[in-house]
Amino acid sequence: MQSTLFFFLALAVAFISPATVMGAGPRYPTQHIEVVVPYSPGGPADVMSRIVADIAPRFLGQSMVITNKTGAGGSVAAADVVASPPDGYKLMTASNSFFATTVKTQKIPFNPNDLVPVANFIEDRIGLAVRGDAPWNTLGELIDYGRKNPGKIRWAHTGKGNALHSIGLIIFRKAGVETIDIPYKGVPETASALLGGHVDALSGPYGSVQEHVRSGKIKYLVVYSDRRYSDLPNVPCAEELGFTQAANLAVLFGMYIHKNTPKDIQVTLYESFKKTSETQEFKKRIESIGEEPRFGGPDFVRQAIKKAETVGVPLLKELGLYVNP
Repeated sequence: MQSTLFFFLALAVAFISPATVMGAGPRYPTQHIEVVVPYSPGGPADVMSRIVADIAPRFLGQSMVITNKTGAGGSVAAADVVASPPDGYKLMTASNSFFATTVKTQKIPFNPNDLVPVANFIEDRIGLAVRGDAPWNTLGELIDYGRKNPGKIRWAHTGKGNALHSIGLIIFRKAGVETIDIPYKGVPETASALLGGHVDALSGPYGSVQEHVRSGKIKYLVVYSDRRYSDLPNVPCAEELGFTQAANLAVLFGMYIHKNTPKDIQVTLYESFKKTSETQEFKKRIESIGEEPRFGGPDFVRQAIKKAETVGVPLLKELGLYVNP
């Protein structure tokens, strides 16, 4: 009788799953994952997110859905993710500059520290460009002209205080060049102004004007990074020309999640995203839109945010754009 009881007890234990014993539920993810993109469809961050959403499910085992939620420079999307359950089913695409400077230029209804980085995917290829027929072939030549002709250089950007404005301003200031900067509504407008001869230079993304660069109508003099871009190997980076502060404001795009999301879920996402970034498909598709593949984990992103804060915050205060939290 006793041996029979032991037999049935052993049989019952054999049919109890490890998850039941440990009190754990099904392995994450068990449903689709939403990625909230705070930009309009078609931009580099949106396209990047869609590329990741195409490839990452191969490693996650569940689909990813993109939701565009624009407004307040990204704060509308961020507030949505912060207010959602920290269960790993809602992420946000954002840049390091959003956390380093953007949230410091507005009153926001959430704590940006409630969002933490999961992984970075790309570096936005941005830099200072002039027309292809301009007399300057290097940044040094443009700076030399600017020093001899104070206030003559007119350059375009997309808004006071954003990265494109801040980095260009830092470079000209360090070089001791007095310029006139002109804000435009968007990147297409800056390109039109440059090609039309209304400005001498533009501070902007390569991806949006790459066809003009390939045709020789626009040429970059420097890229805002600590390394040269693979698609512009002959263009020096800000770091090598001695503009370290400008390089620290490089714009990186990745995905963020609520800080209270269980660590094992964050690790699962990170590992899947790392595998995604290592595929040839990811690299080719990112480069095809004029962006620079640059994968990095949470520590890499945190350091990038800190570097950008160190340079960007004092500049925001100087420009009168800083808003106390």
